Amino acid sequence: MSRKKIFAAVAAASLLALTGCGANAGASNSAAAAGDFPKKGKSIDLIVAFSSGGAVDTAARLIQPVLEKELGTNVEVINKPGAGGQIGYTALTSAKPDGYTIGATGSPSVVVSPLDPARGAKYTRDSFQPLGRQVIDPTVIAVQPDSPYQTLKELLEAVKAKPKSLTASTTGIQTGEHFALAQIQESTGSEFAPVHFSEGASQATTAFLGKHVDVLVANVSDVNDLSKQGKARVLGVMSGDRAPSLPEIPTFKESGYDLTAGTARGYSAPAGLPADVAKKLEAAIEKAIEDPAVVQKMNDLGLQTSYLNGTDYQKFWAGQEDDFKKVLPLVQKKD
Repeated sequence: MSRKKIFAAVAAASLLALTGCGANAGASNSAAAAGDFPKKGKSIDLIVAFSSGGAVDTAARLIQPVLEKELGTNVEVINKPGAGGQIGYTALTSAKPDGYTIGATGSPSVVVSPLDPARGAKYTRDSFQPLGRQVIDPTVIAVQPDSPYQTLKELLEAVKAKPKSLTASTTGIQTGEHFALAQIQESTGSEFAPVHFSEGASQATTAFLGKHVDVLVANVSDVNDLSKQGKARVLGVMSGDRAPSLPEIPTFKESGYDLTAGTARGYSAPAGLPADVAKKLEAAIEKAIEDPAVVQKMNDLGLQTSYLNGTDYQKFWAGQEDDFKKVLPLVQKKD
C-alpha cells in the first residue's frame, strides 16, 4: 500500500467482516436485561475521551437530547480526557456491558492505541461493540493570521529546508494529527516538530491561539469558526474534495500533494451487550445522528454526517486496523 494513501481507510469501509462482538452474551440474562432497558430513572453515561469544547464533545452533546427522547431516560456526557483518548477508552471498555455506559470512539486513536505494545492499553478492538459511525472529519493545516506563509507550498518548502523549525499541534501521540504529520514528512520531506496535547482539540487550539505553537493541525470542524473569525489562516485540507464549509481552501492535491487524512468518529459500548439492548441503543443512535436538526448543526460546524450502522461501522473499524498496522512505525519514532 502506498504510504501516500495511508488514510484511504477513512474514505471507505474494509471488505473484511468480523463476527459480532459480544454475540454470545448470556442468553438467559438477555431478555430480562433488555425487557426493561433502560430502567426508569437510571441514566446512561456517554463517555467522551477528550476534553469539553472539541469536535468529539460537541457532536456527542448534539445527539444527547435526541438519545434522551428516544431512550426515555437521561444521558449524561462525561469527559475523561488524557493519553490521546486512552483514559476514556479504558473507562468505556472496563464498564459493565449492560447498556448504561456507551462512549464516543474516534480513529485513529481508538484503533491504534491497542496496536502499539508501548502504550500498554488494557483493551483491544474486540473490547468494543460498535453502535454506529457519525462522521468523517478531514484534517487541515493552519497557521497564525500574521504568518509569513501564504500558501501550503511555501510552508512545506520552508520546513523541508529547515527541519523541525516550526512546531505543530496534535491531540496526542498516534492520533489523527500525528499520523498526518508523519504522512506529510514521509511524502514531502517536510518535518515539523510535533507538540502533543493529549486532552484534545480544545487544548491544542488554546495553545495555538496563545501562539505557543506555530501550526495548528486539526480537523475541519476545529478550524471552521477560527477561519471565519480571522484567528487562523487555513492553508490546505487533506480530503479528496474541498470542504463545503471552507470552499475557498484548496485541497492538498490541488497544491501538488496527493495526500488525504482525517478522523472517523462514532459510538460504541463495551463488548458483550445483550442483543436486544444493543438493538435499542443502535436504533436510538441512528435516530439521533440522522435527526435533521442534528445534521444541520453538524453542517454548520463543517461536518458532513456519514452514518454507518453498528455492523458496517465494525467492518470499517476492522479495515482501519489492518491499514494502520502497516503505517504504525511512522508514529512510533521518538519526536
